[in-house]
Amino acid sequence: MSLRAHLESYLATQPRFNPAGLLRLQVLGLDLGWVEPQTVTFLQAHSPAFVVAEQRLLVSAADPAMASAVLTDAAVAMRANGLIKGWRDELYTVLAPASDGTPDVAQPLFQLERGAFRRFGMTSLAVHINGWRADGQLWIGQRAASKAVDPDRLDNIAAGGMSAGENAFECTVRELWEEAGVPAALASTAIATSEIRTCRNEIDGTHDEILYCYDLAVPDDFTPHNTDGEVAGFQLLDASAIVPNLTRFTWDAGLVTADFLLRTDHV
Repeated sequence: MSLRAHLESYLATQPRFNPAGLLRLQVLGLDLGWVEPQTVTFLQAHSPAFVVAEQRLLVSAADPAMASAVLTDAAVAMRANGLIKGWRDELYTVLAPASDGTPDVAQPLFQLERGAFRRFGMTSLAVHINGWRADGQLWIGQRAASKAVDPDRLDNIAAGGMSAGENAFECTVRELWEEAGVPAALASTAIATSEIRTCRNEIDGTHDEILYCYDLAVPDDFTPHNTDGEVAGFQLLDASAIVPNLTRFTWDAGLVTADFLLRTDHV
């Protein structure tokens, strides 16, 4: 099987989101997420602010500040009861949907703990960076065993969620330093390439994320090194080594890496 055929076979295995059995989470009159039956049951028992009507779980909140308070209170309770693991003490921005239903970065609504996004099925934003060399090889990271999500899986040279108040480029520069020790002067040369939306059912809720993809040309004499404890190490691989091992990547990193290999005709 050719590398391209192998890559396309891998892409065909990507999980697809199935809303069967889930309720839409409606906040401020907007459909902002998806919730599973066990989550619905817990939230309704926790607070009268959560009401089921017309196949939706409605959140009673008069304004964004109240919505943030109600959801944060519920998230804290879910954490205490084991429904949310991997609490991050980091805020993400909840965005209003545009006319086509996709999140509109120009319409921030409120902020919420990052760890709660999957349980509420809300759309998050992240950056993924392909670190490539002139010889066509890519720097591939391995996530630390201590990571709450996808420990030990292979990843891009750097990737991470966009904190509240950050834009994609700022997040890219930050993540490249934190995860791979890339100086800001080099990180700022990263080039935005594509946006990929991933949505799938996970054991801890619904993963719905928009990936802002960047390519970073890395000099031959640079070797990435982790600074925040989230990456166990790095290896330099070419397409012939990457493609057969895509199943070892996180789903998102696998998509981003495959996108790079296809865009740049490396397979």
